[in-house]
Amino acid sequence: MSKIYLDNHATTRIDPVVVEAMLPWMDRFYANPGSTTHEAGREVKQLMEDAVTSIASQFDASPDEVIITSGATESNNLAVFGVCQHPRQKKRKIVSLVTEHQALLGPLERLAKSGFDVVYLPVQKHPSAEAGIVDLQRVADAVDSETAMVSVMLSNNEIGAIQPIREIANICSRFHVPLHTDASQAVGRMPIDIKKLGVNLLSFSGHKVYGPKGIGGLVVHSTSAPLRIYPQIVGGGQQQNLRSGTLNTMGIIGLAKALELAAKYCERDTKHVFGLRNLMWSRLSAAVDGLLFNGPSWEEESASPTLDQVKVSRRLAGNLSLCFPKVEGQSLMLETPNLALSSGSACTSTDSAPSHVLRAIGRSEDQSRATLRVGFGRFNTREEVEFAVDLLIRAYEKLSTFVA
Repeated sequence: MSKIYLDNHATTRIDPVVVEAMLPWMDRFYANPGSTTHEAGREVKQLMEDAVTSIASQFDASPDEVIITSGATESNNLAVFGVCQHPRQKKRKIVSLVTEHQALLGPLERLAKSGFDVVYLPVQKHPSAEAGIVDLQRVADAVDSETAMVSVMLSNNEIGAIQPIREIANICSRFHVPLHTDASQAVGRMPIDIKKLGVNLLSFSGHKVYGPKGIGGLVVHSTSAPLRIYPQIVGGGQQQNLRSGTLNTMGIIGLAKALELAAKYCERDTKHVFGLRNLMWSRLSAAVDGLLFNGPSWEEESASPTLDQVKVSRRLAGNLSLCFPKVEGQSLMLETPNLALSSGSACTSTDSAPSHVLRAIGRSEDQSRATLRVGFGRFNTREEVEFAVDLLIRAYEKLSTFVA
């Protein structure tokens, strides 16, 4: 069997339907949507507006609430710097979690160096069934009238933990504090309605949802007073002066189609990856004595969950973070070159330090290094997972013989 891709948290394969939708934008609809002095530009502008309307509808947002970006990293930067560095922003406290992605931790670190008080809340640790999830009382104790922003990832990219964002939003609303969430891992994997979720800013990327890389967005939803955002890219005045630059027309079309397919196939995909995760866990846990999973627990009994079950789940259906006793994850990957797996976030793959997420949920440094992250996706098959399990079991048995 050829290489098996099981790293769908890092990125996903572009759906062939998305590719087909994007092709005409390479040689037919190539005009600049800002060039409205001619028919070709006006036609592209209208098609772009239709695509952004489609994107907005997937979040129950209006088109003017969507800012197109290059992806979630830029969206996170725009959200955090845009709110906190606005000239009229007087508050200097930010609340977040220790388990956030580097795309958020980086901006927060820079703000801390410029004088902001950044409060990183801990998450629950193993053996809790809610390992990786924040205690709401800690949020309530941290947020106050001096808080400029709260930023909490909707679902974690390493351990799949789904945070209680709706409840956090309720806490923020008491003090009229804007809430931002990086929803990159959640979009397309669970239904998202920005109004029901209660967030003010939501970041997402196209390449996590079977769309193209280099495209994403920031949904900005004001509840009471308008949300002031200081632009980070200026010069052209596009997108209400909030993010200047010629629009990535081909990427926007691909993003719109990918989100449309995600909404259409959400329940089917969820049931599919849930079954694959249970298959791998049941086989590996039976073969590897002492195997652990990292993050929140899940109900294994249901082989075909409904979307209602997913909404109250503590963990993404297609996520499996495994801790192999006494054998490093990197060694397992070297022994299984036909498998595309990871030991954590793609953005920290060159960092030799143990995962900050795994350490936050109580795993030791050795356990963190003994972890593999598996991300199941739309195009994975049961046959692939069976084969992957066989390879992992053989690799583990070989490596474990060298462990005293």
